[in-house]
Amino acid sequence: MTVANEKAVAEKLLQTGAVKLSPENPFTWASGWKSPIYCDNRKVLSFPYIRDFVKSELCNVIFEKFPEAELLAGVATAGIAWGAMAADQLKLPFAYVRPKPKEHGMGNQIEGSYEPGQKTVVIEDLISTGKSSLQVVDVLRSAGVEVIGMVSIFNYGFDIAANAFAEKNCRFISLTNYSAMIKLALEKGTIAPEMEAVLLQWKADPANWKGL
Repeated sequence: MTVANEKAVAEKLLQTGAVKLSPENPFTWASGWKSPIYCDNRKVLSFPYIRDFVKSELCNVIFEKFPEAELLAGVATAGIAWGAMAADQLKLPFAYVRPKPKEHGMGNQIEGSYEPGQKTVVIEDLISTGKSSLQVVDVLRSAGVEVIGMVSIFNYGFDIAANAFAEKNCRFISLTNYSAMIKLALEKGTIAPEMEAVLLQWKADPANWKGL
């Protein structure tokens, strides 16, 4: 992604309220981490024109960076809608991966039709530590699918995630990221200039960040 595109997507996420910045009153994640940012890209689905813009950006990345893709696989649940829309526009097959196998019926963890060796791009809404995203890669690879990469809407940019993707030999691209979001928020005056250092401290060591 170019800097211009990262900025454009970041602006759309701020417009819809999908991303909220609050360094003074941090959010608490399920992991217990304190965070100055909260990202919920499902909100974007409620804004048709912005939804269309983000879908088109996803498709552009898939088309340009993964032209050999034969299947798109969404991460349940937040990646399902985006993956299905991108697959529709690119006229590619679509499947999605559950966090764990279904407890009744066929007991599927991968829903949809796929074939061993099929070149697959995983569609994710956001990447934090990379743990849950890479679990999906493991499930697909265990089923014989060839995962060639992952595309997400947002990425926090943690070193732990970059290292985890490198270990799994999985290329990943995000439409926008935390650094682009902070830069835009500073430009727009959404956050005060003196908050920049605090926000960068969190990105460097999110597990131990306690807020202001």
